[in-house]
Amino acid sequence: MADEVPVTVEMNFPLYVVSDEESGDVLIAAERVEGFFVAPEEGPSEVAFLRAHRVEKGKRRVENAVLEVMNPRREKVGEYFIGRVVLGDTDVEAPDGNISRVAYRFFGNRCEYPEAERIWRRWASGIALEKDEWLRWPASHQSAWLHVVQNHWFTSNRRAARYGVDGVVCLDGVHISTKAGFFCALGEAVNGPGGYFGSNLDALADCISSNFGEGPPEKIVWRNFQASREFLDGTFVDSVMGVMREFRVDVTTC
Repeated sequence: MADEVPVTVEMNFPLYVVSDEESGDVLIAAERVEGFFVAPEEGPSEVAFLRAHRVEKGKRRVENAVLEVMNPRREKVGEYFIGRVVLGDTDVEAPDGNISRVAYRFFGNRCEYPEAERIWRRWASGIALEKDEWLRWPASHQSAWLHVVQNHWFTSNRRAARYGVDGVVCLDGVHISTKAGFFCALGEAVNGPGGYFGSNLDALADCISSNFGEGPPEKIVWRNFQASREFLDGTFVDSVMGVMREFRVDVTTC
């Protein structure tokens, strides 16, 4: 397992774009954000956008704002519905023409995974994800990685289903030390690097039972299964196996 966060690519394009869901008007487009990716108990609700390339000062309040995560090709890779936002302070323009800091007060949702901020920067870099890349991050980041996987998957208009063509998929229990890690590993095994195939037991059942895509895997080979039982809650592993049996997915453990 990794013991430190991998280096992520520095970016000089608007990674975060906040717009009015109803009109589509862009309120701000900025390279960085502070105060949005926070633990649930953290406050205040002020969110600061750094190195803003564009600011709409004429629209100071919006009731249904959306925050989009963009890649260098200006393609949306993630999305959060925010709700009401109110424009606050705006710092002076920097020498390069960008505004150094713009504050908004968010009255609605923020992301409860602080680690997701850096993970999104990796996902939005435009560099293809590699196999087992989720394992290079500390185990404490795996819930945030799974969150990004799920958000990106549905933002990309894909469904909870199998898109991969391999009928037989493999899991290695040696690498699965958390429940989130299990779903990261399964999603990658079924749908490739960055792939999604459930984020909890109910979502797993939805993916397996979906009539869309290629249908459920024909077989799952779960190597080092005993290691998974030792790392994870045995009740959780038994529940996973129960879902597989319910939908007649053949699971071979070794």
